[in-house]
Amino acid sequence: MSAFTCRACGSSRVPLILSLGRTPLANALLSADDLSIEEDTYPLDLVFCEDCTLVQITETVPPERLFSDYAYFSSFSDTMLEHARGIVGRLVRERGLGPNSLAVEIASNDGYLLQYYVQAGVAVLGIEPAANIARTAEEKGVRTVVDFFGEPLASRLRAEGVRADVLHANNVMAHVPDLPGFARGLHAILAERGRAVIEVPYVRDLIDKREFDTIYHEHLSYFSLTAMHRLFARHGLSVVDVERLPIHGGSLRVTVAHAGEPISAAVEQLLAEEERDGLTRLEFYTRFAKAVEDLRHSLTALLADLRAKNQRIAAYGAAAKGSTLLNFCAIGTDVLEFVVDRSPHKQGKYMPGVRLPIAAPSKLMEARPDYVLLLTWNFAEEILAQQAPFRDLGGRFIVPIPDVRVV
Repeated sequence: MSAFTCRACGSSRVPLILSLGRTPLANALLSADDLSIEEDTYPLDLVFCEDCTLVQITETVPPERLFSDYAYFSSFSDTMLEHARGIVGRLVRERGLGPNSLAVEIASNDGYLLQYYVQAGVAVLGIEPAANIARTAEEKGVRTVVDFFGEPLASRLRAEGVRADVLHANNVMAHVPDLPGFARGLHAILAERGRAVIEVPYVRDLIDKREFDTIYHEHLSYFSLTAMHRLFARHGLSVVDVERLPIHGGSLRVTVAHAGEPISAAVEQLLAEEERDGLTRLEFYTRFAKAVEDLRHSLTALLADLRAKNQRIAAYGAAAKGSTLLNFCAIGTDVLEFVVDRSPHKQGKYMPGVRLPIAAPSKLMEARPDYVLLLTWNFAEEILAQQAPFRDLGGRFIVPIPDVRVV
């Protein structure tokens, strides 16, 4: 019997699926001064709740340690901006939003999404715990509360009269240690006929596509529709619609309303599909560990072969998923020369654990490595297009997920 209990339902029936060992915090980039200091590491073990079906890690690092000063700015991804613009335009039309409406986003980052509501004349409120990022949002006209979302903040906002006609929570539920409190908070500030639009990486894609690098300490939970449906139903809410999206390697966009609203055929169909295909049972997940080990072997063998042939290799994308992949596969300065990233907030720093230096993408043209390991494979199309000049000169990219391939 494990001492860990499910963070959604409290069950102690949570067998291990995969262990990635002890790793540093994936977004804890190092400065040059930090290189002499030993980093903290934490266990990275994935388990499955046999009662509510939630897949989750067992370690909960305090949120203040992870998010109060954060290096990820959503606006540095053209893909994310286009994705945000599209859903905002659609909801403004479908929900008839206007000057008397309120759009709220939980974990609103640098205002990358809410700025499009501002442009459409809809009042907004961002909720963002990282003060450095919230300042950037405020500069875009996005009113932002610097705090973690949960039941206490939601109760305070409700007392102030906040009722969200539409509420976004993109890629934030995975980060939430208190899922019941999150659901109760959602219930508190969602207007009577309001809709919460929530996007999460889909656990089916994680398993099917071997996306083990999306597992890191910020991502506490990995959702199926069944797990979300059961969580919200326990707290007076209902999943009324669902879409599968390709973004981030495969995501779910669920629409949540107060209980009693009609449920779409898409929800009923996907719940039935998950039951049929085994996502509600442990056996679906137990094959994952071997699949991940096979991928690690394929990638490290390729890199070792290239190095043996004196090929020079760099990497693209100083993202959290890159940190997981590099540390789990033990790919460090003996294999890679450097990492490049578009964000100036990351340039000049070093990757956690493996301590690879991070430079601007222009370094690819300056240093001309033979191969580039694409750590941010979820934005492969965008990055490969941006790097057309480098590729025209013979530079090649290694895409590691779901299967190792060279392009």
